[in-house]
Amino acid sequence: MATEQELSDFLKSVEKRAFKRSVYHVRNEESALDIVQDSMMKLAEHYGEKPADELPMLFQRILSNCTLDWFRRQKTRNALFSNMSDFEIAGDDGNFDLLETLQLAEDSQRTESAEDAMGRAQVFGEIEVEIQELPPRQRQAFLMRYWEEMDVAETAAAMGCSEGSVKTHCSRAVQALSKALRAKGIQL
Repeated sequence: MATEQELSDFLKSVEKRAFKRSVYHVRNEESALDIVQDSMMKLAEHYGEKPADELPMLFQRILSNCTLDWFRRQKTRNALFSNMSDFEIAGDDGNFDLLETLQLAEDSQRTESAEDAMGRAQVFGEIEVEIQELPPRQRQAFLMRYWEEMDVAETAAAMGCSEGSVKTHCSRAVQALSKALRAKGIQL
C-alpha cells in the first residue's frame, strides 16, 4: 500500500514528463494540463491504495485513456459542430442560437461564399433535426458529453445512471446521427 507521501512523491516525479507527453499528443497546453490533472486525480481517487511499485504502470494507462477520451471528444465535436469563435452573437438582446447564426467573425482570416454559408446553414439545420429525433436519454447523454464537454462521470451523475450507460447512450447517439446524416447525403 502506497502512503500519501509515496503517492505525492510519485505524482511530483511524473508531472513534467506527463505534461510534455500530453502536449506532444494534443498540441495544446491547456488541454494537456487538463488531461494530466484528470489522470492524477483518477489515480489518487481510484488507485491510491495500490502498492507504490504499481503506480507507474497504472498512471501511464490512465494518462493514455484520458488522452484517448480527449481525442474522441474532439473528433465528435469537430464532426458535428464548428468552433464557437466562428460565430458572432446576433443582436444586442443576448439571444444566441448557434444553429441559426452562421455569420463569420469579423476578425476571421477565412472568407466564405454565400453558397458555402447557405450549405452550412442547411447542414446545421439537418443536424439539429436529427439530434431532436434521438431518444431522450441518448440526446441527453450526447449533448452533455459533446456539447457541454462534461466527462463520463459528471454525465452519469447528472443523468442518474452508470458510466457504462452514458458510454452506451453516447455511442448509440453518434451511430444514429452518423447513419441519419449519411442517408441524407451529408458527409462530415
